[in-house]
Order: sequence, then structure tokens, then C-alpha cells
Amino acid sequence: MKACPRLTACLLTLLMLGLSGCGFQLRGQLPLQLFDGVYLEAERHSELAAILRQRLQSHQITLLSQPAKDSPSVVLLRDSLERRTLSLFPNGQVAEYELIYQVQYRIQLPDEDAHYFEFELFRDYQDDPNRALAKARELELMLAELREQAAQRILRQLGRLSA
Repeated sequence: MKACPRLTACLLTLLMLGLSGCGFQLRGQLPLQLFDGVYLEAERHSELAAILRQRLQSHQITLLSQPAKDSPSVVLLRDSLERRTLSLFPNGQVAEYELIYQVQYRIQLPDEDAHYFEFELFRDYQDDPNRALAKARELELMLAELREQAAQRILRQLGRLSA
């Protein structure tokens, strides 16, 4: 069965009107390019800070070595990982954990008060003592994914405040 070209055009027009009416828009570039650079402060060996630095540089944003009056600053106050036992094997060993990645940070924009944020990300992790090496690698990948998600969330918040 052949689709009528007019019907197709009408449906596409309705779809475009619906998307524009709901406020949908492509993200594109972060509005941070309005600033000369961004200052990022964190613990020396913070893996989350390293990911944030990479993301900022990939958006062609200069990383400042010290805070500046006319540039935003992001301060990672704390990032930590906790794990909570969810279930046990019949022999009493832990079968499943819940990983809780907590992040606290502060964003300071030029001529504004500091904004404080905190969030938690959760993942379930099944442990198997018979496959310790594979599970250790899986845990590393999961932590990298959590840090990546946290970095993206911080950048979105920074972009939202800067807009």
C-alpha cells in the first residue's frame, strides 16, 4: 500500500508542531563559551575531576589555574561511594550490593552567590565469589559509568545556570 505524499507531509508537519510546542530543542553547545574559561577545584587525584576536565576541554573551554572574577568556578566538595548489602547467598556470603555514588559540589558564577548541589546515583551489583576477577572488572566499569554520569550532570547544571 502506497502512502499519500500529502498525508506524509501533514503527519510530518504535525510532528514538528508538536515537538516545537512542547519546548523540545536540540542541546547543541553548552552556553559556557560565553566565558573565557572555567576554574575547576577538586582533590588532587579525583577521577571525577579528571573526567570533568576532559569534558570541558572537549567543548573547547579553557581550564583556568586559579579563580577569576569574570569566569565560573566549579568546586567538587565530595564524591564518595558506599555499598549496601541487598541479598545473601544461602551460605551467608553477599550475593548483591547496591552501589551509592554521592557527589557534592558548588558552582560560583560571576557576580552571583554560590550554588550548592548534591545528588546520588544508584546501581545494583551482583557479586559472585567464584568469578572474583571478572566481578572486580565489572565493578570498575560500573564506577567509571557512574563518574561519567555525574560529570555530565554537573556540566548540564553548569550550562543551565550560565544560560
